[in-house]
Amino acid sequence: MAEAIKNRYEFVILFDVENGNPNGDPDAGNMPRIDSETGYGIVTDVCLKRKIRNYVLTAREGEPGYDIYIHESVPLNVSDKRAYEYLGVQAADAKKLKKNDPDIDRKIRDFMCQNFYDIRTFGAVMTTFVSAALNCGQVRGPVQLGFARSIDPIMPQEVTITRVATVAEDDPGKKGIVGPKYVVPYALYRAEGYISANLARKSTGFSEEDLSLLWEAIINMFEHDRSAARGKMAVRELVVFRHDSELGNAPSHKLFDIISVKRRDGVDYPRSYGDYEVTVDTAAVPEGVTCTRMV
Repeated sequence: MAEAIKNRYEFVILFDVENGNPNGDPDAGNMPRIDSETGYGIVTDVCLKRKIRNYVLTAREGEPGYDIYIHESVPLNVSDKRAYEYLGVQAADAKKLKKNDPDIDRKIRDFMCQNFYDIRTFGAVMTTFVSAALNCGQVRGPVQLGFARSIDPIMPQEVTITRVATVAEDDPGKKGIVGPKYVVPYALYRAEGYISANLARKSTGFSEEDLSLLWEAIINMFEHDRSAARGKMAVRELVVFRHDSELGNAPSHKLFDIISVKRRDGVDYPRSYGDYEVTVDTAAVPEGVTCTRMV
């Protein structure tokens, strides 16, 4: 097993969308998510983690240690059973395992972390083990993301789409309107993330190699996720703050304040990344912290 990272990190992602829907809300007809009080657009942390998982699944497909636990085509309990099989025990006897092996929680947790990249990174709630009253069912991951929020309020547009094909052979007249499609003409979003070396060491074993893959996945998370619904999306900035210690050398909010994003003078309705000015005040970076613009 690779050695866990030894440094704390914070990071900021700037990504944009052009004529697309970055994160539809199923409770609102799949409209782009929006803060109803301010009009700012929202992209959930779950959405961003899905992009990262999908990239890892594409880039490291079939490689040992890089399976993805939250996977649409594999039921969670099927993945959980792999830990029981590895240890040579029956899932039905899970509640009795602790009597025979007091160290069973650590063994199961370590197996799941070593084999599933997203557990090693984000943690997981593994209901099979929770139901069996095993303490390894909830793993807290070292990498956490907040919601992304648009730099400016967004104005989603409803576009009606049509088709020329009919559904049935005996009903050639029913063509025309199909339904609405929601798009954001343009928006720039900002997301902030945290990486705990302390949790990596104590819990999942998140390593330097895992960290390099995380940066790679963030930079490329929209490159292999194209669809008509999401339009043109791209990661424009990835700014990383690396602390010289495990517990950190400065509060995260002070680091995030170093990065400012604002509309350029004279721009009323931003329609491209060039309509914004991004400033990273490197002179304000505290001692013991290194700032790197990776994009």
